[in-house]
Amino acid sequence: MGRKLFGTDGIRGRANGTITPELALRVGMAAGLVFQRGDYRHRVVIGKDTRLSGYMIENALVAGFTSVGMDVLLLGPVPTPAVAMLTHSMRADIGVMISASHNPYDDNGIKLFGPDGYKLSDELEARIEELIAGDMSTKLASPASMGRAKRIESVHARYIEYAKRTLPRTQSFDGLRVVVDCANGAAYRVAPEALWELGCEVITIGDKPDGFNINHEVGSTAPEALMAKVREVRADIGIALDGDADRVLIVDEKGRLVDGDQLMAVVAESFKEDGRLARDGIVATVMSNLALERHLNSVGLTLDRTPVGDRYVLEHMRANGFNVGGEQSGHLILSDYSTTGDGLVAALQVLAVVQRRQRPVSEVCHRFDALPQILKNVRYKNGRPLEDDGVIKAIAAAELKLNSHGRLLIRPSGTEPVIRVMGEGDDRDLVEAVVNDVVEAVGAVAA
Repeated sequence: MGRKLFGTDGIRGRANGTITPELALRVGMAAGLVFQRGDYRHRVVIGKDTRLSGYMIENALVAGFTSVGMDVLLLGPVPTPAVAMLTHSMRADIGVMISASHNPYDDNGIKLFGPDGYKLSDELEARIEELIAGDMSTKLASPASMGRAKRIESVHARYIEYAKRTLPRTQSFDGLRVVVDCANGAAYRVAPEALWELGCEVITIGDKPDGFNINHEVGSTAPEALMAKVREVRADIGIALDGDADRVLIVDEKGRLVDGDQLMAVVAESFKEDGRLARDGIVATVMSNLALERHLNSVGLTLDRTPVGDRYVLEHMRANGFNVGGEQSGHLILSDYSTTGDGLVAALQVLAVVQRRQRPVSEVCHRFDALPQILKNVRYKNGRPLEDDGVIKAIAAAELKLNSHGRLLIRPSGTEPVIRVMGEGDDRDLVEAVVNDVVEAVGAVAA
């Protein structure tokens, strides 16, 4: 059976639209049944970001899990990587993060982690979907075997200590003025506190969630507020997290954005210098700039590419022995420390390089000049626009125009009804022209 509910990053959609209490209840029941593996009290940890709908989904999940006999440990608002870490360290059978990551507040989602802290395989997600679609009434626990639920109080301190332990014990960021943008999301408490404990002078924005303002004009998908704040307070560096803090972008002291491609180069070269790079290369997606690949090759490193989605990056890393990977959007996976992308941990690694070099961020984090790359999104209502004959012809014509002077990538988003059209090459005017041609063709059939 294929997957219909799960995308590249769990189940995601509009709260009380796709993501209803009934669905969350059935996800809890199905996932609880799949992960009951022996004759003992099974447990699940559940974290969430700051969306209003998180309360509704959390309670429905609790009902589902307890109904099949699983005990529930509620973590409250915490980053996605904290859920992954605590699933493993607390010996839970499954972890759940309620979040739609960088999406607006009226969306939400459910991400699942196995007992090892890694996201589930396609096969496990398909098994869960099969149970969701079926009758689970005969699999409910007896009245005496139902689960209990309780809140855990020490979560934030545990995660902060975990993040700090990814650095040498003597590491200090004394003297660094840092602006951190928490996106009014899951890291609004832990990120500023961790940075302050490490010696930073911390200025915080996006740290007042109200249930509605997650990712709204703040965070890694809207970095303009951070860029302005860095210039205003003359900070050394800005750190932009997203709603669930599994991705990060950096702003240099001049208020300019540094994307995930540059950050991967910074971390990879630092790890290589320290003898910590497991292989002479990293893993990124097809979206990463060709200039990153050229730069890595120039310093003796390779770039393996995967489909878009941090889960595919991680799968390739695990299968082939890489310990650094990520996405241009800011997902950095450092598998020596984490089983998923961790925005705070990645930011700490970059800060360590900056502190060691004693040079401005604009110098330390600019490793190459990116090729012109244009990405446009076309929202559609239904159907499969990429199967339309007119769209297919437009794509073929665009590729012919680019020839060997660049590349074109067109793909449906794994998390929302959007077609992403990306072009890249040495000639910006040519790239923009071919991207516009494809966007126009897709838009004509997407309404």
